[in-house]
Order: sequence, then structure tokens, then C-alpha cells
Amino acid sequence: MEEVKLFRTWSSPFALRVVWALKLKGIEYETIYEDLANKSSLLLKYNPIHKKVPVLLHNGTPICESLVILEYIDDTWNKTTPLLPKDPVARATTRFWAKFNDEQLAPSVFNAYTSQGVEQEEAKAPALKNLEIVEKQLKGKKFFSGETIGFLDLAFGWIANYLEIFEETSGIKLLDEERFPLIMLWKDNFYNIPIIKESWPDREKLVTKFKVMREYFLSVKASK
Repeated sequence: MEEVKLFRTWSSPFALRVVWALKLKGIEYETIYEDLANKSSLLLKYNPIHKKVPVLLHNGTPICESLVILEYIDDTWNKTTPLLPKDPVARATTRFWAKFNDEQLAPSVFNAYTSQGVEQEEAKAPALKNLEIVEKQLKGKKFFSGETIGFLDLAFGWIANYLEIFEETSGIKLLDEERFPLIMLWKDNFYNIPIIKESWPDREKLVTKFKVMREYFLSVKASK
């Protein structure tokens, strides 16, 4: 019998990618919730470099970093429900855009969310520019991966819920149907897929958490 455990927090959008992938593949797993203010000895053992979630433990072997975990899941289980395309060029392109999300889009949105006043207005421009780039990737598609969800939809999945939370808790407005019609349509399609929808954290708890988180980052910036 296989042992599959997922170390995560209840609110991490990166861990949600792994939850979605495991559910799409039909893999049973045990969830171990971490308190990042008081990290368990197991988390530190299994991810000694970054000391972060998510960590997937498969038969005693830890796999770290959400995008790496997604590839591992795709390579290991249920080949009839592939997350990555078979074509090498398409696979490379998929990895490129997933990396774009993690290294450019998400940080630019987070920077705008943790700013205020003039600084927030300045931070808004690169976030919008990155969203415009993402918008173009959806031209002629229902999902980033085509007619069905795949690796890129899981990578960009946070947009379908967390971006709205960032907007509500920071007062910034990034998404609208006039400027980003394809993202907005994708957002609704992705959000309401049963496996995706049932996995979203409680919205009120997220709003409360991200309000507190924003206040913390603002206070850190102010103290510098």
C-alpha cells in the first residue's frame, strides 16, 4: 500500500496546486497541516533547504516545491489524466509560463497588495502588465491547457480566488471584464470545476488572514 502525505497550510495557494493535482489523479492522501510560526520537526526534516510547504511525502521520499511536485505527480500516477502535454515543445512552453507566474506575475501582484498610497499605484503598473501577458495566453482557449484543465491551470489557479482576496484586503483593483475578458471567463470556468471548488479555503478566514498579513508587511516596510 502506498503512503502519500501532504504537508501544507490551510491557506497556501501553492499547496492547493498539489491538492488539486492529487484529486484530479484520484490519489488518496493524508493531509498534515503545518503552523509556519511553529514548524514541525518533520517539515524541517523533509524540507531542510526552504523549510516551506508544500511537501509531498511518497513512501517516505519527500518532494518539495509545488511545481516540482506537480510534475512528480504527473509522472507517477494515472497517465490517462495527464497534466503536462506530451509534445516536448509544449511541455517546455508550459514550464516557461508556470515559471513566469511564480517569478513575475505572483510577486508583482503581491507587491501591489502589500503597498499603499503612491507606492501602490506605482506597483500596480507591473502587475497589470503581467496580467495582460497572461490574458494573451488564453486567446482561443477555454483553459490554459486547452479544452480541459492541466498543469498551467493549476499553476495560475490562485488567480481564480486569491487575487480577489488581495483586491478586497488592499483596496487595489486589478481584474475587470473590459480589460481582461479572457481571464475573467477562465476564472469562472476554473473556479466552478467541482474538484477545484470543493478545495477552496473558507473565504472569510482568508480575508481575515490576508488583512492581518498585509498589516504586517506594511509595518515591516514602514520600519525600514
